[in-house]
Amino acid sequence: MRVVDLGGAWQVTKAGETAALPARVPGCIHLDLLAAGQIDDPYYRDNEDRLQWIGQTDWVYTRTITVDAALPAHDRVLLRCDGLDTLATVTVNGMEIGRADNMFRVWEYDVRRLLREGRNTIEIRFAAAETYCGTKNADRRMPGWFGPKEPQGRAWLRKEPCNFGWDWGPVFVTCGIWRDIALVAFDAARLADVHLTQDHAQAPGRVTVHAAITAEQVGGAALAATVAIALDGAPVAETTVPLAGGRADAALAVDDPQLWWPNNLGAQPLYTVTVTLHDAAGAVLDTTTKRIGLRTLQLDRHPDQWGESFQFVVNGVPFFAKGANWIPADTFASRLMSADYARLLDDAAAANMNMLRVWGGGIYEDDLFYALCDERGLCIWQDFMFACSTYPAFDDAFMASVRAEAEDNVRRLRHHPCIALWCGNNELEQGLVGQAWTEHQMSWEDYGKLFDTLLPGVVTALDPERDYWPCSPHTPNGDRTNFNDPTQGDAHLWSVWHGRQPFEWYRTCEHRFNSEFGFQSFPEPKTVYGYTAPQDRNVTTWVMEHHQRSGIGNTVIMQYMLDWFRLPTSFEDTLWLSQILQGMAMKYAVEHWRRAMPRGMGTLYWQLNDCWPVALGIH
Repeated sequence: MRVVDLGGAWQVTKAGETAALPARVPGCIHLDLLAAGQIDDPYYRDNEDRLQWIGQTDWVYTRTITVDAALPAHDRVLLRCDGLDTLATVTVNGMEIGRADNMFRVWEYDVRRLLREGRNTIEIRFAAAETYCGTKNADRRMPGWFGPKEPQGRAWLRKEPCNFGWDWGPVFVTCGIWRDIALVAFDAARLADVHLTQDHAQAPGRVTVHAAITAEQVGGAALAATVAIALDGAPVAETTVPLAGGRADAALAVDDPQLWWPNNLGAQPLYTVTVTLHDAAGAVLDTTTKRIGLRTLQLDRHPDQWGESFQFVVNGVPFFAKGANWIPADTFASRLMSADYARLLDDAAAANMNMLRVWGGGIYEDDLFYALCDERGLCIWQDFMFACSTYPAFDDAFMASVRAEAEDNVRRLRHHPCIALWCGNNELEQGLVGQAWTEHQMSWEDYGKLFDTLLPGVVTALDPERDYWPCSPHTPNGDRTNFNDPTQGDAHLWSVWHGRQPFEWYRTCEHRFNSEFGFQSFPEPKTVYGYTAPQDRNVTTWVMEHHQRSGIGNTVIMQYMLDWFRLPTSFEDTLWLSQILQGMAMKYAVEHWRRAMPRGMGTLYWQLNDCWPVALGIH
């Protein structure tokens, strides 16, 4: 196996022009234009409005690489793209080798016969996603919930939904090579899949780890795989198994297992599982390493005195899920560093959280995010990336792309002990589905194809140890119009804020699991000073309103503030007092629901983090 990393320095040009700018990969066009001094800070004041042309333009990324004679001599040579955003045409040495149309998939292209010794040129042309969505939506409109600034038709494309704006986020429709890209060359075979499962019931004091191994072969050479488990560098178990038809199953016993627990319930020991593929002579062909936690983790739903439970159970112990919703931590996700993720997740763990919900309008997060959650005991409620819109489940090509997307991401993430639940979508059942397609909703028939059949089918086939939940919120009583049923399922509770109810309203709620609720505040002064000029520093100015996407949200903050406090006498005091107000709102909700255990067994507020400087989340 030989991997040639193609990240780093590229060039980008506006389609139809010749002037090239330096580009960085992984990255996106907005960051490249910013680094080249071609645009001002997208987050500053109302610069967003002047940068909409970027998402309406086609862009071409190019890199020339030098290839030695040994690379194309391998049996197979692939161009592996872990993330192309989104409508991409890929060429090598002037020959088109493939197209991509899904930001969330891994794309691989066979380039062995096109590469030559010496200089080779790779070009990836990105068509404007906003233009594509607008054209598709003109032919058939996909109903959904959209703000006044948001371009229509995002549901036609498998791309980060909040790129198109949200009621807390800006409109920056990105493109580019947003995750790793590499040439992958190998002979004879490579590891195509390793599925690790656990059996905790076989014998007391023992966990059996099963490894289902699949190899992609070139030819019929005899193959074997060695599976080794270690803890903190010390060997625990090892076995070697032959492959037949490119497949093998191995079982390894772990005696006296150290179990993985959510934050504050116990430790988070992580075992390292290394799988090595080799030929009959023992030569190593490929290897992969995964860190796992030994634990059982299920969603428990059983009849009780209040209806039906909705609680997570780890290692046989029910626990109250304490945490928040997670959105992309930057509008331009490729510039997030490990320190950014660590800071946010450290804060969550220090606040005694044990669960985060990765919300369905963002992205399937970076591998690092889940690894850090494993280490900190932060369980993950993982949405698939569908939110607040109808989707063309009647379109076979769309459904095939979604299937490949789901398979890629379930396979990528299923070994992480932090993953607690797969959820189909965010809020579609709150008013976007009905008996037939209309200008406001999709049909239950088409909804079912995607969220009741396709996605749970992928989870059952590829990650049967975990539960699937079709929608948040959802009540499994046969009447899906009855969302937020207090006797079963999960709930999104927004009568405080959107409904203008007083904070005391939370004390009337007796739901089983509260997966969304919240109240806005302004950011702290340091953050506000970063996106405003001195003349903007009043909550009623255009720029302060521009960084508020929830309608008359600044007015709402001030109305609630006057219910509780005197009017602040300075701009800074107003910002700080809004955060005290926000804390009071959350205190009313969280304390009530903690007291309501075991009737209610979870509370995840909206939201842990923001993707740009804006009035909204817990600051």
